[in-house]
Amino acid sequence: MPSTALRLQCSACSVPQIVVFITLYNGNVATTIRPATRADVPQILAFIRALATYEREPDAVTATEADLLRDGFGPNPFYFCLIAESDGSPAGFALCFFSYSTWLGQPGLYLEDLFVHPQFRGLGIGKGLLQRVAAIAIEKGCPRLQWEVLDWNTSAIDFYRAMGADFMDTWRNVRVTGDALLKLAGAESSLAENTFSEAESDGSQ
Repeated sequence: MPSTALRLQCSACSVPQIVVFITLYNGNVATTIRPATRADVPQILAFIRALATYEREPDAVTATEADLLRDGFGPNPFYFCLIAESDGSPAGFALCFFSYSTWLGQPGLYLEDLFVHPQFRGLGIGKGLLQRVAAIAIEKGCPRLQWEVLDWNTSAIDFYRAMGADFMDTWRNVRVTGDALLKLAGAESSLAENTFSEAESDGSQ
């Protein structure tokens, strides 16, 4: 349903830390889910690159640490991020930002990335991250949490379905990037200039 990105206000970044204890055959492993800090930026980028590799596009990431620092930890951040650690080791992350539904007249939460390193899967860390993101959505008054999944990622699809997610198969993602975006913006700019010129001409008569 129609939505548009909304800048994240700083109050939305005050995510409390939670600790989940997961019992394994060799004892208890402490898994901490906490809000990311500026110091986590290199690790966030490492997670992003690992996710891109898992999604079969290892060369698609052009983001830099400077980009993530600027856009996530400035005065008006565009995103917030949760870090999961297993016994102190980086295990996974979730990166989100707010959207807005014109049909509902309320903000929503969009989950851009959710990733757990393979060696930490099966421990409930992905579920813990997703549950914490859902809790933040409720805390911030968002009636909707939304994300995308690749059609070949059947394990993730089964996981999300088990978590109660609905799949919007009748909707298609639309994206404009690169030269196509520049061309579209140029056409829009030209149209606006022509409209302004016509309005000036009408006013001078």
